[in-house]
Amino acid sequence: MKIEVLGPGCQRCNTLEANVRSAIQELGIEAEVSKVSDINQIAARGVLMTPGLAVDGETVVTGRLLSVNQLKKMFEERVEG
Repeated sequence: MKIEVLGPGCQRCNTLEANVRSAIQELGIEAEVSKVSDINQIAARGVLMTPGLAVDGETVVTGRLLSVNQLKKMFEERVEG
């Protein structure tokens, strides 16, 4: 699974990245986590409000800070689905 946190580096973006890393660690799944901070790349993905989250190239969240539990549920569904 490839997970990208989309944001310029604000507090909410950094918190989302930390939550993503905690969620995958708690689930024990393998995932590549990266951060996209280039505003042109972020806008090209349709993210008008940060933070954003993309999983396997699909933008799944924009403008919301998800908790570790919300992320775990999302990742579990993707792994099972």
